Amino acid sequence: MKALFLNGPNLNLLGTREPGIYGRTTLADIEKAVSIQAKTTKTTVVFRQSNLEGELVTWIQKAKSERFGVIILNAGGYTHTSVAIRDAIKASGTPTIEIHLSNVNAREEFRKHSMIAPVCVGSICGFGAGSYTLGLEAALSLK
Repeated sequence: MKALFLNGPNLNLLGTREPGIYGRTTLADIEKAVSIQAKTTKTTVVFRQSNLEGELVTWIQKAKSERFGVIILNAGGYTHTSVAIRDAIKASGTPTIEIHLSNVNAREEFRKHSMIAPVCVGSICGFGAGSYTLGLEAALSLK
């Protein structure tokens, strides 16, 4: 399987941004851990990060033509606001798993509503960097 990990705005700041909420693990550290996990399952993983909504939409739209079997998406703040990302997921035909480092349901009220959850096959939140490895496990269960 080929899995696309997409990361939205501010995730490039992991490790330094609000470490009390998001931890000190960097996105590069997460990518390394997931890549190690992927080797044991013969899965190819590709990580991309953008602060730009349109770039994320384009990557979602191209996922099927790039032969990704699944998208694991941490849309960051766009989770709560982006109809465009929601529509791209729905149109893509590629199963998508929503992930978050923090437990969004235990945070501010606005974070409790996900625009993308209804078009994803499932959601994982609250396990810190482990949400990414759990995301890969969930993706493998979709085979």
